[in-house]
Amino acid sequence: MVKYKQDSTFSQPRFSGISTFMRLPHVKTLEDVDVSVVGVPFDTGQTFRTGARLGPQAIRNFSSLVRCSSYYHQINIFDYISAVDYGDVPVVPGYIQDTYRNMVDTLAPMYEKGIVPIVMGGDHSISLGELRAAAKHHGPVALLHFDAHTDTVDSYFGQKYTHGTPFRRAVEEGLLDPSHSIQIGMRGSMNSLQEFDDSRELGFEVITTEELINMGIPMLLSKIKDRVKDKKVFLSFDVDFIDPAFAPGTGTPEVGGIYPREAFQILRQLTDISFIGFDVVEVLPAYDSGDITAALAANVMFEMMCLAALNKKKWREKNGECDKQITI
Repeated sequence: MVKYKQDSTFSQPRFSGISTFMRLPHVKTLEDVDVSVVGVPFDTGQTFRTGARLGPQAIRNFSSLVRCSSYYHQINIFDYISAVDYGDVPVVPGYIQDTYRNMVDTLAPMYEKGIVPIVMGGDHSISLGELRAAAKHHGPVALLHFDAHTDTVDSYFGQKYTHGTPFRRAVEEGLLDPSHSIQIGMRGSMNSLQEFDDSRELGFEVITTEELINMGIPMLLSKIKDRVKDKKVFLSFDVDFIDPAFAPGTGTPEVGGIYPREAFQILRQLTDISFIGFDVVEVLPAYDSGDITAALAANVMFEMMCLAALNKKKWREKNGECDKQITI
């Protein structure tokens, strides 16, 4: 039964009320919830521009404009999922391991309850905390990673835990199954010609932006689904996957990215994949222009909610439950 859903469009103007994601109820509960939106306002892992700690706030503020129905999928997501804005993980600025422990304490019970977390960063270092939490229940999962960077560097300035290292650490800790994982959108200048090969040596498939453009979206989707197969999948979306002309509010922008419309074409066709968690990271409001990066992130999260709703719809149909909207 759908218990928690978006507040009615016409209950109050979109510019009023307390900011929650998509005007969902702010309820710290694990009962009767399918999807939980969680903020992790942490950016101590950034190596260039700081300020992504304010990303969740910016995304929430814009998301009041995001509505409940998808024309592409022909669904109202709240016909199938009960969703809340759980609030933020209690981060510890400057202390990444303490923040990771708090992330695990917050997120692991969600995974154990079968709730799908959609996490707002924060910088990309937070993905390691999410994967530690997911692995407690699911074991190693497949990674579907959209980004301009592999984030599999061994260290920055001698530090092992930064926004450029989370997926190397995740492989080392046994949190990921790299043989079923794929990284998409890599581009730009590098510290070493070996960076992409280093990621491949860890077991990841790597597809650069140039390769993506040359192969086209249908071939990319085929590669994604062939790679992840029927594994449980964690999707991580760094907004610098998009060209900075359309997502300037980020910490390490790389020119030459794809357009938002192509990103949404990809996301909308990621059906029939067993997603167990999502994140959107590296929104940095201080460098944004007219909230366009926050708008991108909020709509990416909506597409993630659609994927969760479609999986729930399929589950209900398989188990003989009728489709009906339940209002509260």
